[in-house]
Amino acid sequence: MKLSDFDFDLPEHLIATRPANPRSSARLLVANGDALTDAHVTDLVDWLRPGDLLVLNDTKVIPARLSGARHRCGPQGDTAAKMEVTLLEPRADGTWAALLKPLKKIRVGEDIRFGATLSAKLTDVQDGQAHLLFNLSGDDFDAALAQAGAMPLPPYIAAKRPADAQDKEDYQTVWARHSGAVAAPTASLHFDQPLLDRLAAMGVGFTHVTLHVGAGTFLPVKVDDVTTHKMHAEWGRVSDEAAARIAETKAAGGRVIPVGTTALRLIESAARSGAIGPWEGETDIFIYPGFTFRVADALMTNFHLPKSTLMMLVSALMGQQAVRDIYTHAVTQGYRFFSYGDASLLIPGGTKLAQNPEQ
Repeated sequence: MKLSDFDFDLPEHLIATRPANPRSSARLLVANGDALTDAHVTDLVDWLRPGDLLVLNDTKVIPARLSGARHRCGPQGDTAAKMEVTLLEPRADGTWAALLKPLKKIRVGEDIRFGATLSAKLTDVQDGQAHLLFNLSGDDFDAALAQAGAMPLPPYIAAKRPADAQDKEDYQTVWARHSGAVAAPTASLHFDQPLLDRLAAMGVGFTHVTLHVGAGTFLPVKVDDVTTHKMHAEWGRVSDEAAARIAETKAAGGRVIPVGTTALRLIESAARSGAIGPWEGETDIFIYPGFTFRVADALMTNFHLPKSTLMMLVSALMGQQAVRDIYTHAVTQGYRFFSYGDASLLIPGGTKLAQNPEQ
């Protein structure tokens, strides 16, 4: 299985830099087996039915991009150097792992100041990652970070424009609860409260799981034989309640539909023994063609990067040729791609999920 098997040509103008407004007005490409239907996210009410369960990732994206300055006292007086910091994840010792540029301009033990209230000391550097100890913690840290930080937009958006105040709302799900992600579970960005209310009224259920999406989600696959790729690890949790809701839905003949690849990876991690159960820890599960799905019956997800592990995941669910057809259709029809782009509802062949009024 070669990396080139998951490549496709994507015109630059199809990469979205802003989301649809309102959120649920984004387009939705429904792949029901081999049949493709052009729709909108609001049309989920036509494709879901009572007893279905949507699994939602309730991680909260932190404003992880910080601009500050390293201050140094010397015989020639105080000097300063601008520093750009991207927080990656909290560590067990209370420090944060971070990317720091320019790393050569700072020494261990020196401080970086991010405005009047927030600062951090460089405690260590390992494998190109900085370890930073902040002067604040808990709610005080969260408040100062919200003031000083910017949303960590994906590289393909950040290369086109800087993050701004609007991204603090746009790049966050309406149900975000647990801070820790440095990338959004982007399929979930399409949901607003009116759509959630309509789905609930028709008998669609919801349950929440938590997977803190890390910066590793944007790392490229560098091996030609994709089966040898090593996935990055991310922390996740499936609660007792979520596991019970999923198990009850399966037992009652309902469909379990994760919203986003993060929710799918997490529930499949929690079901490797054969049945879903409560689970907490780091997962580096790698899903590619040949994978046996134990929980997910379908998937709602955005359109992904060529040659990415997420292309491999959707190919595992739908089949490689089916995904080629889906992406060819999406490009031809002008769907918007990546984090702020449009969505797809992927229903493997043989799963009669939908009651489409056109059928």
